[in-house]
Amino acid sequence: MSVPSIPSRMTAIEISEPGGPEVLVPVERSVPEPGPGEVLVSVEAAGVNRPDVMQRQGLYPPPPGASDIPGLEIAGTVAALGDGVDSPAIGSRVCALVTGGGYAEFCTAAAPLCLPVPAGLDTVEAAALPETFFTVWTNVFDRARLAEGESILVHGGSSGIGTTAIQLAAAFGATVHVTAGSKSKCDACLALGAHAAINYREEDFVERIRALTGGRGVDVVLDMVAGDYLARNLKCLATEGRLVIIAVQHGPRVEKLNVLPIMLNRLTVTGSTLRPRSVEQKAAIAHALRTQVWPLIAGGTIRPVVHAKFPLADAAGAHRLMESSEHVGKIMLVV
Repeated sequence: MSVPSIPSRMTAIEISEPGGPEVLVPVERSVPEPGPGEVLVSVEAAGVNRPDVMQRQGLYPPPPGASDIPGLEIAGTVAALGDGVDSPAIGSRVCALVTGGGYAEFCTAAAPLCLPVPAGLDTVEAAALPETFFTVWTNVFDRARLAEGESILVHGGSSGIGTTAIQLAAAFGATVHVTAGSKSKCDACLALGAHAAINYREEDFVERIRALTGGRGVDVVLDMVAGDYLARNLKCLATEGRLVIIAVQHGPRVEKLNVLPIMLNRLTVTGSTLRPRSVEQKAAIAHALRTQVWPLIAGGTIRPVVHAKFPLADAAGAHRLMESSEHVGKIMLVV
């Protein structure tokens, strides 16, 4: 087990000012020191996610105490331990959910949010796991209570969240329907285990869901669009259905909404954010993933979908691809 040496300085990607991808610039920073309950990870890969784009645009500031460097998920080797930490050990290969700082050669992470690299995965694939798997698990299975034999509609099925949700929901016995914006994306979702893929540019997803379910509707909708999708999502739900909102790509406001269907059909509308939650809350999700999902990954039932890899210095190129929405799955930075 090789232990990485720790220099005093490192390369990191800084947001020079709010703006387009060009504001992501490589800079030299001091290597951070792990605090109590933390480890220092020598980063080999980091995931690129929509919240990183929002942070770059000045729309999603890091929570108090978090690094100003973007990046919410990493994988690499534990290089040092903070006070009170005895696991994971120095030299362990881990992937971790972090509150920021991932676009760098070194990053601190809360020890309970470090998970072992699953057997059969390389470091880049492991770095593609934390943000989407934590998000999907807590929203689809904790908040929306998706159960075996139920059905789910996943919007943005070809995104990192979408490709994760398809595989997890199918693995736990649910029927998965998705929306995506092209035939090739729909085909990719079907290959991952979706029962039906709806091209939202060509079809009304509400009518298609009604047809697919014989008028019943689905039990759960996982939505990252919000805005004008809210009323349409409610029309897709079966009696006792649950809508969980995890992003607001069409905006956070709804001008007009008839709440009577919520009452008559006993619907639940919920949602959550992940980044501001406490280490203890995230640690509970990490434990569930390690015991219930990591064996499925190691066994090959579930695998992260990596669309493209960029060198750390070209974080701007990774963001351009993210904003083009031409990818299927995850976009990764390789250190």
